[in-house]
Amino acid sequence: MEKRTGIITMKGNPVTLVGKELKVGEEAPNFVALTKELKPYGLKDMDDKVKLISVVPSIDTGVCDLQTMTFNEEAAKLKDVIVVTISMDLPFALNRYCAAKGIENSITLSDHKDASFGTAYGFLIEELRLLSRGVIVLDKNNTVKYVEYVKEVTNHPDYDKALEVAASL
Repeated sequence: MEKRTGIITMKGNPVTLVGKELKVGEEAPNFVALTKELKPYGLKDMDDKVKLISVVPSIDTGVCDLQTMTFNEEAAKLKDVIVVTISMDLPFALNRYCAAKGIENSITLSDHKDASFGTAYGFLIEELRLLSRGVIVLDKNNTVKYVEYVKEVTNHPDYDKALEVAASL
């Protein structure tokens, strides 16, 4: 498995990303994660819609919470766009979080079981077994149209750019 260093930091400390870096124009690889109901769910389950995939280390942190809430609110305004938030959080934590925060416009997925998404999309932090922060936008044919690996994991992604690309598709 490919490992990449010097790409991102976590609280200023360099960390290693596992998996190949995703690039605009490539076909997105399939992955399988778990829903909050413990059901397998992957790229192939997202139909032929535009996908905005919000990647967070843990929904129980302030930045991840805001990122999840922001994309959930914006999802209601986007037509024919599936918004997914994925993390290494357990499905039970995702269920609790969604119930407490009223997450109804987006899908939350847990990559904890196999790190299938993290390794296929190059977001898995080797040292922490968490996903790095980022955003991916795929068109209806699962071609990567936008990808952001946030350089410092504790910073926010470029919400406006990701939403602009998703809305344009």
